[in-house]
Amino acid sequence: MLRPSLPNAILHPVRLLPLSFLALTFVGTLLLLLPFARSGEGSASLQAAIFQSTSAVTVTGLATVDTSTYWTPAGQTIILVLVEIGGLGIIALATLLGLFIGGRLGLRTSLVAQADMHVVSIGEVRPLFRRVAVTMVFFQGVLAAVLTARYRLTYYDDLGTSLWHGVFDSIMAFNNAGFSLNRDSIVMYAGDAVVILAMSAGVFVGAIGFPVLAELFQGWRRPSLWTIHTRLTVWGSILLFVIAAAIFLIYEWNNLGTIGALSWQDKMVSGVEASAMTRSGGLASFDWGSVQPETLNSATVLMFIGGGSASTAGGIKITTFLLLGFVILAELRGDPDVTVGRRSISAAVIRTALTIALLAVMLVVGSTFAVMSMTDFAFDEVLFECASAFGTVGLSTGITTQLPVNAQMTISVLMFVGRVGTIAAASAFVLRRRTTRYHLPEEQPIIG
Repeated sequence: MLRPSLPNAILHPVRLLPLSFLALTFVGTLLLLLPFARSGEGSASLQAAIFQSTSAVTVTGLATVDTSTYWTPAGQTIILVLVEIGGLGIIALATLLGLFIGGRLGLRTSLVAQADMHVVSIGEVRPLFRRVAVTMVFFQGVLAAVLTARYRLTYYDDLGTSLWHGVFDSIMAFNNAGFSLNRDSIVMYAGDAVVILAMSAGVFVGAIGFPVLAELFQGWRRPSLWTIHTRLTVWGSILLFVIAAAIFLIYEWNNLGTIGALSWQDKMVSGVEASAMTRSGGLASFDWGSVQPETLNSATVLMFIGGGSASTAGGIKITTFLLLGFVILAELRGDPDVTVGRRSISAAVIRTALTIALLAVMLVVGSTFAVMSMTDFAFDEVLFECASAFGTVGLSTGITTQLPVNAQMTISVLMFVGRVGTIAAASAFVLRRRTTRYHLPEEQPIIG
């Protein structure tokens, strides 16, 4: 059998996805190093540019410098563009441009899009991407209009500043990126139900996933006809949203360091914000470094789970988490098959879910111990930081800027792997499935 040529091996859909994100990160770093991108004299430091570009491309939101003061409006625009491209996926954007300009898709492009967006069949790529473009423009446009109007009426004196903040925040919210044009994130909007709830809604929708949004667009009134993927994502997201809000409000209700001094209405708004932002949003109207240990640990778990597949959220994805729950339930019941609703789940899908989850645990725990060996921070703070990076969330207890360069580079790698690694790994497992013509003798080692 002839071995594939080097160009074909490199351009394989599974390899092209991380390489594309890596190339975009490199380009973003070069642009941020230009003198006009940084406020003050001279260019940005190489470490700051790499970290900021990686965080923007992976739609994370962690930063070693203050986005509002370190970068000029031109630099902030570069970050905005990197977030927009990274959120949609550089492969998806190239495919959309091909659709609108050329009107056709090549087989390789379709396969790449299939790997990136978790489309079931190649034939679904074209209509899916059309809906992706419309959905993205629609939600970001509506969110930008709401925020701009609110900013103009309440916070800023001129329309230009209000529009810039409205557009920036809408893109950050929908793409689940935690950057802000304000020095203290969204603390100045604390208690403002219009701003906080609008941003939280944008984060929630962006974290659902484009395939789910496309299916809901066609048949949201008929839940009984939804696919298993859509059911798990929608109902699972709602369930986690309620649980996360309840946990936050229970432990932070009287905490003067966070929301204890707010009215009960503002506390409820903050509960919605905390629930949405810990899934992947990364914006905060209070200090996460002052939350109770129970809140910090539950948020770490939520960040690790993340949002929906093929979304702007990170983590192991909610479908992976829930499928593992059904695996445990089937094992406790003694059922021979894992079933969800009236559908059985194949062994190959279960193996993929288990592999992704275990690799993620190893990655986050390994990175946590690596960063701890370089710093003097407590375990829960470092674990929170690493889970935030892997889940491309962007929340921090405030230690990001205090980390040494080697620890910041470790976080950068974790952000990159968290954004493209699990997608590439899942796609690789799917594309490498093969049918064997034999079955080896079975043996049952002792488990437990």
